[in-house]
Amino acid sequence: MAHTAMSGSGTTSDDPLQTAVWRLRSRACWADAAALLTSQTAEASLQRASLLVERCLYTEGGWEEAEDALRTAEAQAHSDEERGAAACERGQLAYAATLHGVRDRADEARVALGRAAALVAPGSSGRALLDFRRGLLAENLARSPQAARAAYQRAHTNAAAHGDALLLSFTWRHLAGLALRDGDRAEARHGFGESLRIREELGYLVGTAPALVSLADTESEPEASRLRAEAGRLFRLLGGVPTWLARQLAATEPPPEPAAS
Repeated sequence: MAHTAMSGSGTTSDDPLQTAVWRLRSRACWADAAALLTSQTAEASLQRASLLVERCLYTEGGWEEAEDALRTAEAQAHSDEERGAAACERGQLAYAATLHGVRDRADEARVALGRAAALVAPGSSGRALLDFRRGLLAENLARSPQAARAAYQRAHTNAAAHGDALLLSFTWRHLAGLALRDGDRAEARHGFGESLRIREELGYLVGTAPALVSLADTESEPEASRLRAEAGRLFRLLGGVPTWLARQLAATEPPPEPAAS
């Protein structure tokens, strides 16, 4: 399962800049999207940092650029909400580095997300993302599925209340993953299906291939193979992103046909 986390999509915005940023982001062009954000405001700095942190998680590269952008965002943050958002990104970057084996920064991730929790107002849209990321830590670093489920559920409820469809695609996905781990195939299929539906509706291409692979894990043949083949085509179209999906696709590819004698 993908161990990802995202902020809002921006797809409901009437702002042409945000629309352009979203289109690039959804097609795995994070650096190009960040380059469009030329404003020096705290909000723009946070969004640039978020995009480049996201790139690290999907590509396992770009760490220095993300660190630089994050330091700028941290320096420009003045309100509690801005400082909390920057801390949330700091936690996510540390989590991604730990998850991908770049360096063990699990303690830094926990401290940063704890700081964010003290700053981000309960019930805010930022809190939904924070709860989701705390769930990721609980599931993938602390190996505590019960704590992860509770955090994902809080994030799911809050994301629905704020109309954050993209984040809902992630909460559906990770709750489904826990259901599959518990052997509840029907619940897992429903959650993965909802995640895929949302991502296709939003045009979130970089997240669609992982969603297809996850749904395939709950389906029988020939549907499972069809979904994986579709995921493979999309994965190649995006230049092999997300990088970690290559291992999952390779594990399910059929053996090559024997050469004709």
